[in-house]
Amino acid sequence: MVETKLEVVVLPVADVDRAKDFYTALGWREDADVTTGDDFRVVQMTPPGSACSVIFGTGVTSDAPGSAHGLHLIVDDIEAARAELADHGAEMSEVFHDTGGVFHHAGSRERASGLAPDRTSYGSFASFSDPDGNGWYLQEITTRLPGR
Repeated sequence: MVETKLEVVVLPVADVDRAKDFYTALGWREDADVTTGDDFRVVQMTPPGSACSVIFGTGVTSDAPGSAHGLHLIVDDIEAARAELADHGAEMSEVFHDTGGVFHHAGSRERASGLAPDRTSYGSFASFSDPDGNGWYLQEITTRLPGR
């Protein structure tokens, strides 16, 4: 099987500089900021420790600003990560878990406040949005499933 790697996710934003300032404040690394005219600019940024980056800009997507949802940042300590992102300007939700214990449902359905029971790996979440409304989740993973 041909090896494939997810390395870039495109975020639709309305204001490139505002988005760049937001992600920079979160501590994300700027990999590129290239403009080739009035109608094309691409900014690439990478979260600390991630092999996958985000790209946003002018002329890089026709999707509506704020329409990217369900993006996950994996952390090994959700409480520390939540506090750090909040300190850097992200409006964070409280930590929550899904009552089904597998993965969070869409919206807030089956959502319970606090860490997953027994702090089960894959079970605790927190969320935030960027200034355009692109939606992010933190997910705590301390022990990977077999084969991961």
